[in-house]
Amino acid sequence: MLSGYPSVDGVLVELADGVLSLRIDEPRRRNALNDATVRALIDSLELAQNDESVRAVLLSGAGDHFCGGFDIVQRNASAADRPRPRPGAIQRRLPSQAHRLIPQLCDLQVPVVCAVTGYAVGIGFQLALASDFVVTDATATFWQPFITRGMTPDSGATWLTTRAVGPLRARRLLLLGERLDAATAQQWGIVHEVVEAGSAHDAARELAAKLASGPTVALGLTKALINQAADAVLRDQLSAEALSLEISSRAQDFREGLSALVEKREPTFSGR
Repeated sequence: MLSGYPSVDGVLVELADGVLSLRIDEPRRRNALNDATVRALIDSLELAQNDESVRAVLLSGAGDHFCGGFDIVQRNASAADRPRPRPGAIQRRLPSQAHRLIPQLCDLQVPVVCAVTGYAVGIGFQLALASDFVVTDATATFWQPFITRGMTPDSGATWLTTRAVGPLRARRLLLLGERLDAATAQQWGIVHEVVEAGSAHDAARELAAKLASGPTVALGLTKALINQAADAVLRDQLSAEALSLEISSRAQDFREGLSALVEKREPTFSGR
């Protein structure tokens, strides 16, 4: 584990060449999340937001699957041995767990790349939807299983899914519990790229490295503009664009971009 970032069983953390790699490491449980791994992801992303050496984030899972959802079986396995939670326990818990993790990914001011192989289920699907780019191979399956468990969706599923694919397709995923293969997920605009079997992690890392070598300030501001565009009126969006342009034009990378244009060469961005 990387010094300065949380060291927790179930999440491998590495920072190299500007890319913060967060790998869910519970392959025996299809990388299902629990309270500790959710907390580790939250803590890592919180540190990354203020770490200027982080210029991109790579999310992945160890083994054959990205993330099999939240481990509700483990949470309820010993329910008979524990006092029954007070009413409202779920509502109290979620704001500090899944409902904090998903907005962190959306609001993080560096690009997030997600490598998906095998299952991306429940909150695993949400992690992919909250990322900026999803790279998969043909083994990927995206599934919102809530209705099949007699549950209502959580972790931003209704907001993220509807925003990504529209209301009609969101109903198919959330009310009918349909599963998506990699090719269909790409057709629906969820997946950025489908690559050869076994190469999703390498392709996602290559994309993350490309983003990490870009103009980090401009990338972060552009990501924020894209995320707010769907809910903004044109006048407000134009104002936000003007403010973002004012900030990005004062960055060192803007001057490097202009110099590269004049000198007819590729820019070398420092992320500052």
